[in-house]
Amino acid sequence: MSGIVTVAGVAVLLAVMWASGLHGVQHKSEVDELIVVSAADAEYQAAAPHIARAVLWGDGKTGPYGAFTRFDAGADAGRHTHAEDVWIVVLDGAYVYRDEAGEKRVGPGHFIRIPGGIVHRSGGDAEEGALFYEESSGGFDLIAVK
Repeated sequence: MSGIVTVAGVAVLLAVMWASGLHGVQHKSEVDELIVVSAADAEYQAAAPHIARAVLWGDGKTGPYGAFTRFDAGADAGRHTHAEDVWIVVLDGAYVYRDEAGEKRVGPGHFIRIPGGIVHRSGGDAEEGALFYEESSGGFDLIAVK
């Protein structure tokens, strides 16, 4: 990936979340301390083939969370859905979203809200992959759909 996550990039992320009303989501973090993490220095764990996540707050499985997610170039999470809404702000590369209405490329500085229950495919740009911040009011799940 060619870009570097900067203070300006994080400011854009926060501005997009504020403008889209996500600031109104009521959840209390179990951590009562300031969290500052660079996407470059985050501790990523394999989530699926060619996909890695660094959970920044929450546990990422059972309740509200925030995480950096990295898709390798051409990664495809397959056809799936989630029980809860997932909010994404792309930091680098392009997140590729596909559903029955077609494909949407979501680039750096752009936001996408994926409603829970919507069947879709998620992937990374074929050449650059994708790096994004994701957040949800519920634990992350990936429910495969045939």
